[in-house]
Parts: sequence; structure tokens; C-alpha cells
Amino acid sequence: MKPCACGESHDGRRIVLTGGPGAGKTAVLELIRLFFCVHVKTLRESASIVFGGGFPRDHRWELRQAGQRAIYHVQRALESTAKIENAAVVLCDRGTVDGAAYWQGPGTIWSAVGSTLEAEVARYHAVIHLRTPRSRDAYNRENPIRIESLEEAAETDDRIAESWASHPRRYFVDATPDFLTKAARAMQILRDEVPACCRRQVQPFLWSASPLSDPSLPDVPEVTNA
Repeated sequence: MKPCACGESHDGRRIVLTGGPGAGKTAVLELIRLFFCVHVKTLRESASIVFGGGFPRDHRWELRQAGQRAIYHVQRALESTAKIENAAVVLCDRGTVDGAAYWQGPGTIWSAVGSTLEAEVARYHAVIHLRTPRSRDAYNRENPIRIESLEEAAETDDRIAESWASHPRRYFVDATPDFLTKAARAMQILRDEVPACCRRQVQPFLWSASPLSDPSLPDVPEVTNA
């Protein structure tokens, strides 16, 4: 993360970076760490912590539900740790609402964790949804904890979109032939959500002569704010 001259106190607004498997979240997060200031705090993905730590994972609904309960509580704990830092933005690699898209079997995740969809949606300032590529050539299976096929990944992406449908500040970033274009669009959205005191610290990406939100930038595919 880049140093920041801003000495103001921040409210630590939570912003979610989400998307289906293979959408490019990991790569975009790495770029954000390079080009944004230290007051943009990035959190690890809770599912990677849970499953990467050896939590059992298969298609039985009992294990699916146990995994999602664990992920929910890890996510809430991670978000609480950001309160002790002067973060302008707490950027979450998925949010608690994503769990609804992965829930299988009887009941709902909200009854299982003692919350509601409305309460969880209200915890986040904005949602940036990177869409999963629908082309087999563009779908990356190199992640060792990724078990979904291309078709399953697309279905998961659609369920995630449905889970977040009630959020008033949701942005879709479609897949592009050139991934850097997709990444630049996501970073531009995030830059516009960062408080003005830290926005000036964001380094230009791809176009060295222009800030990310400059209208003179080359054409980039439109993003849908839904």
C-alpha cells in the first residue's frame, strides 16, 4: 500500500469486492494494494482461510452449511479487527451476504447465524461485483481450492448477484478479453468510493498521464450500477 499524507480520522466504510469463481478478485486485490494508499485496508477472503486451513469440503449439504457458518463468523471477526486501524475503506474479499449464494439444504444461513439479510446488506457501503467469465478459455482453474466447473462457476456468480440484489450501491464489472481493462474499471469504481482526502493518493493505473476517473481516458466497457 502507498503511504498517505492524510491525517484525518476516517469512518472505515466497508466495501465488498465479490464475484463468482474465476472472476479475478485475487488479481484485482493485488493491484489495489499496489496503487491505493494505506488507508484502504484489504481483508483476506474468509473462505480461503477456512478451507485453506483444512475445513472439510464436499457436496454434502451438512458440510456445506457447516462451512458457511464458519465463514460467516470468520468474516465478521475479520471486519471487527479493522476497527482498530484508521482505515478510510475496509475492502472485503466477499461479504457476509455471499454466504447465501453458497447455502444448500434446509433453512437459511440467516436463521443459522442469528441475523437477517437486511441487517447484513446494511453493513456495507458499496458492492463491486466482478462477473465470472463465461468462456472456457478465460476461466482460471489454477486456484487449488477451486472445485467448480465453468458451468457451476457461472451459476454461483448468478446466485451471488441475486443475493446482493437489494443493495442500493452495487456495481457490476463484466468480463473483458483484456483482464487489465476489467481491473482498471473495478479500480476506478473503488477510487470514486474512497474519501476525497485519500483519493488524491491513488496512483494512475494503465494510463500514466491521467487519473483513473479522468473523462479523457480510452474507452472502457460500461459498468452497470444496479
